[in-house]
Amino acid sequence: MFQAIQRHREHYAGALVALIGAGTIALASRYGVGTLSAVGPGLFPLVMGVILVLCGIVIATEKGAVASDDHGDFSAPDWRGWLCITGGVVAFILLAKTAGLLAATFTCVFIAALGDRATTLRAAVTLAGAMAIGGCALFYYALHIQLPPFAGRL
Repeated sequence: MFQAIQRHREHYAGALVALIGAGTIALASRYGVGTLSAVGPGLFPLVMGVILVLCGIVIATEKGAVASDDHGDFSAPDWRGWLCITGGVVAFILLAKTAGLLAATFTCVFIAALGDRATTLRAAVTLAGAMAIGGCALFYYALHIQLPPFAGRL
């Protein structure tokens, strides 16, 4: 029986993720969704529920299941990745109010991208620039959050 579960674990995992997403959608339907400029309390759980359902479907239907004798890789964690991602979050927290959303987002993504050993400096700068511009456009201009893109505009 255990081997049968192991052979189909991706199907079960995908079904569970999709079920959790469907439950989230059902609960989110009790709240108002609102608009992009006046987001209601139900929008975020609704979007996350849809994403969970889609991810569950992809997980359940994905080909190339892991072999049953694969028990995972328990080698030492990649400390560079952990430190860069944590450092990026700390940099965002420290820079958000003083330097603005644009600089904080750029710095956060740049530092976090350096956690991947395969990422070049050029790729990290390109990714950070695109995320900073896209993040400012979405969060400040479209969603009207209270964090200005540049310092001194509070």
